[in-house]
Amino acid sequence: MDNKKLAIVVPALGIAQIISWGSLFYAIAVLAQPMGAELHLTRVQIFAGFSLALAISGLLSPRVGRLIDARDGRFVLCRGVLVAAAALVILATAQHYATLLLGWCAAGVAMSMTLYDPAFATLGQLAAERYRRALTGLTLIAGFASTVFWPLTHALVQTAGWRSTLLIFAGLHIAVALPVLAVFVPRPARSAQPVAAPTAMQTAPGRPPPAQLWLASCFALVAFVFSSMSAHLVGVLELKGLTTSQAVGVLSLVGPMQVIGRILEMAFGARFPVARVGVFALALLASALVLLLFVHGPGAVAFLFVIGYGCANGIVTIVRGVLPAALFGRDRLGQLLGWLARPSFVAQAIAPAAVAGLLMSGSPQLVIAVAAGTIAAALGCLVVAVRYARRH
Repeated sequence: MDNKKLAIVVPALGIAQIISWGSLFYAIAVLAQPMGAELHLTRVQIFAGFSLALAISGLLSPRVGRLIDARDGRFVLCRGVLVAAAALVILATAQHYATLLLGWCAAGVAMSMTLYDPAFATLGQLAAERYRRALTGLTLIAGFASTVFWPLTHALVQTAGWRSTLLIFAGLHIAVALPVLAVFVPRPARSAQPVAAPTAMQTAPGRPPPAQLWLASCFALVAFVFSSMSAHLVGVLELKGLTTSQAVGVLSLVGPMQVIGRILEMAFGARFPVARVGVFALALLASALVLLLFVHGPGAVAFLFVIGYGCANGIVTIVRGVLPAALFGRDRLGQLLGWLARPSFVAQAIAPAAVAGLLMSGSPQLVIAVAAGTIAAALGCLVVAVRYARRH
């Protein structure tokens, strides 16, 4: 695919990613309170449904990846959009907790078919040697999902209620995401050439090579931290002496910092191997969490934490999509990304509840120290994964 066509495909995928991430992942932070109030459910019950969706997504990700390899990315993404719309309609019309859980189950199926990994695999089929730069461009656009959907969801809930908000989001999937994907994302050209030479991806049946196991462990540990921090950072900062409004104000910079991190990667990252970029990003993330230990009320240290945390988050997303292709090749990339995503989604599902238990102690320092230690462990897993992959 030439650069002109790729310049159309990347924004098209980016628009669909904003809608999918915004409606399926980010909106719950705003919707949880009004949903729970009307349905007489606790916040724990609401987020249990969301965790169920993440777990289902993780379980299905390898199967979705194999389907992308067997068919094509557009086939899976378009059908995922339809499932997402159906899931949002079920959630919007739920009158009982059982129906709400059914909606979250459908949302989990949709997540496995619409979020980053299917989009990354689609780019892997279309972008060829321009994959890394195309993926950076995609994440640069998709990074605005929270920036767009948090205020949009809040405004819609205030004016139309949470049920109408979810129905509007379902409409966005059908009226915007589906035609954009169907029209502007082509099917990949199928090569008549035989499968490429064996790579580290090919090993004894049912037994992934050590490099993949270590890389999956790295990504799962990072996912655990990002999921737990996303759910509890406001509470952590409140325990560190900030008011709620101050905490929300500071954390509103995370999205823009993610975008800045991706811009920096686009500008300078190509000069370095992606493995080295990953080491830098995880080291930056660990350093930011150590800084968080020294936050006491609003001030410069809190802003330095957000800058480092947001930039690292933005770069890690790129590394997660590019590094597997760099280490193992793009052959069967959908299957590989799906397999790597499974433990990450499971980690995301269990993280908020696990960290909530730690926060019950009333000491944010323990939560922060665990998060920093987890990222340090992830950094170690990354280094080991790269060394194993280079041996083969």
